[in-house]
Amino acid sequence: MPQASDFHGAIREVLQAHGKLAVDASTLPPEASLYDAGMSSHASVNVMLALEARFDAEFPDEMLTRQTFQSIAQIAQALAQLVGR
Repeated sequence: MPQASDFHGAIREVLQAHGKLAVDASTLPPEASLYDAGMSSHASVNVMLALEARFDAEFPDEMLTRQTFQSIAQIAQALAQLVGR
C-alpha cells in the first residue's frame, strides 16, 4: 500500500498547475493550509479533478470536504486510501 508521503511531489505539481496559489507549491510545508496560501474553493475543485485524472481515481462523496483539501498532507492521506483500495 502506498504511503501518504509518496504522493507529495505529484500533489505539488497539480497544485502548481491548478491551485492558483499565491506562493510556489514546492515551498509549502506539507501541513500548511492551502486555503491560507490562496487556493479558492473553485481552484480546489480543479485540483480535485486533476488529481483524479492523474491517479485514475475518484474521490467519493464523503471525501469531498474542505478538510480533505486543506493541505498537501491531507490530500496525500486521501490519495493513499483511494489508490490503496
